[in-house]
Amino acid sequence: MATARLDIRLDEEIKAKAEKASALLGLKSLTEYVVRLMDEDASHVIAEHESLTVKDDVFDQFLLACEKAEKPNNALKEAAAFTKGKGFR
Repeated sequence: MATARLDIRLDEEIKAKAEKASALLGLKSLTEYVVRLMDEDASHVIAEHESLTVKDDVFDQFLLACEKAEKPNNALKEAAAFTKGKGFR
């Protein structure tokens, strides 16, 4: 059950288009439509910013560098601890 509230003001034209789209999709309300759009878009934006795609040859170079890497130095350990403390994955 939703408990958070969001109040917005928008142009009448935008509201009318959103209401029409909501009805065409068979949704129960404009709220349901807006919540659905927000959820889908937020998931997309988060995924886009939390992932990285690289070309195969770049990934191969990265793996090779990882295999050749020595034990982490103090600066790297501190950087890892800092990012962990800030909630980075």
